Amino acid sequence: MSYTQTTEEEKQARLFYEENGYWISPVVFNAEEVEALRKAHDRIWNHDFDGDAYPLTEWFPDPNKPDRLRKIDNGWWINDEMYNAVTSRKLGKLAANLMNTSEVRLWYDQAIYKPGTGKGETSVGNVGWHQDWVYWQCTNTSNLVTAWVALQDTDLSNGCMQVIPGSHKWGLLNSDGFFNTELEAVRKQMEVEEKPWREEPLILKAGQVSFHHALTIHGSRQNFSNDPRLSIVAHYIPHGTAYKRVQNVDNIRLLGPRPKEGDLFDNQYFPLAYSASEE
Repeated sequence: MSYTQTTEEEKQARLFYEENGYWISPVVFNAEEVEALRKAHDRIWNHDFDGDAYPLTEWFPDPNKPDRLRKIDNGWWINDEMYNAVTSRKLGKLAANLMNTSEVRLWYDQAIYKPGTGKGETSVGNVGWHQDWVYWQCTNTSNLVTAWVALQDTDLSNGCMQVIPGSHKWGLLNSDGFFNTELEAVRKQMEVEEKPWREEPLILKAGQVSFHHALTIHGSRQNFSNDPRLSIVAHYIPHGTAYKRVQNVDNIRLLGPRPKEGDLFDNQYFPLAYSASEE
């Protein structure tokens, strides 16, 4: 089902997104909400979890390498503030407009912590160029969108995300590079020398959100500041998204029972973030 009840601003946002593969929102979360999410980060990294569950996957750096990026998947499962944010109607409705769908569910989320290095140029903390759908081919559509919520002013000085505008139209590439910090090596691996490669930094104020398509190439460089760069990231699926079995591609981040071919991701493990029927 398409989501057609749009304002002129929503139409312009969708047109920009469809052309470029990304879009930056106005401020969505106010200062109080941002502070609450920063505190949620602290609790998550200290393993102070809400409820009885554990996070499904987490990636921490070597204790002897504190400059490395760290992330945790499915923070909503173990932190109430994360749950409220990533299933909020205000994020869900923005995602619905961009995906042109009547319903949005959370695929999964991430809390990402990029330590400040406060020193000269290095690959430490880089996130390699990649497309999210490389990891999500167990869905029957690539029409997924990621919402990246800045929990502080974010720019090139502290390692903001960068996207390659229009790359969502290039198809699925050899881009399994998230943890490869050598960005130029990853770019060569992707074989995009003949493509119009332009790196666009997504500069955000605290509480702003950038959205990008599941096929949009993106990555980030190091955090040169002395403070960590914090973000929460919500990945969303449109109405009708179902499981597709692809050999050697099984998303280990999925919660709940192992799905069968054609099963819809429409249960409690993929919470509803927006439905046009509730308008």
